[in-house]
Amino acid sequence: MKNVLITGASKGIGKTISKCLLEQYNVFGSARNEELLKELNLNGYCVCDLTINQELEKLAEFIKINKIDILINNAGEYIYECLENLKYEQLEKIFKINSIAPMSLSAAVVPYMKSQKWGRIINIGSISGVMGEACATAYSATKASLIGFSKAAALELALDNITINTINPGWVDTDLGEKSIEQSEFSKNEIIECIPQKRFVEPIEIANLIKYLISDEAKGITGQSINLCAGLSVGY
Repeated sequence: MKNVLITGASKGIGKTISKCLLEQYNVFGSARNEELLKELNLNGYCVCDLTINQELEKLAEFIKINKIDILINNAGEYIYECLENLKYEQLEKIFKINSIAPMSLSAAVVPYMKSQKWGRIINIGSISGVMGEACATAYSATKASLIGFSKAAALELALDNITINTINPGWVDTDLGEKSIEQSEFSKNEIIECIPQKRFVEPIEIANLIKYLISDEAKGITGQSINLCAGLSVGY
């Protein structure tokens, strides 16, 4: 069985991905909350805060020790704040979690993948990184960076049979989605009215797409930015 590492595995989308993949893979997770990680009955876990350099390095070492074949960069942070009010500390934190950590962990996993001539990297982006979201400038910028990262890395790793893709969810039915609504100036019903399918995406939809993208059947899909947003990116 191949080894998978999922960041932000303890709740929301990451928790659903973990449960979805456990039957077919050895699943390892990382998150800040050890108790929640224990509840998942994973093959192993690493407690870490991706905003702290030493802990990010600890997770990179964990990746190397456990010979990770599939990396799912799911951990993310959301900030709803107008551009002129953004503080440096907020920018530093969100870029560390949403942009720097995925690239750093990918760098850690690639040597083993190259040695096996096989690997899969999935970045969980956001529709805000594709379209832009007013008053979520920092969040949109970090998620947009994953799209460029995936394209460039896909070119670099193509001959090693390593694929890297970004999935861009729209509004997802998770605690983070609810928190995002609370921070915004719109109600849940107002947001749903702007979504063509008039619904939030379910976490299992993202997990099932990942299941396909990491399979051998999807070996020709690399460097892609895939919107899973109930039609939100198409228009209204």
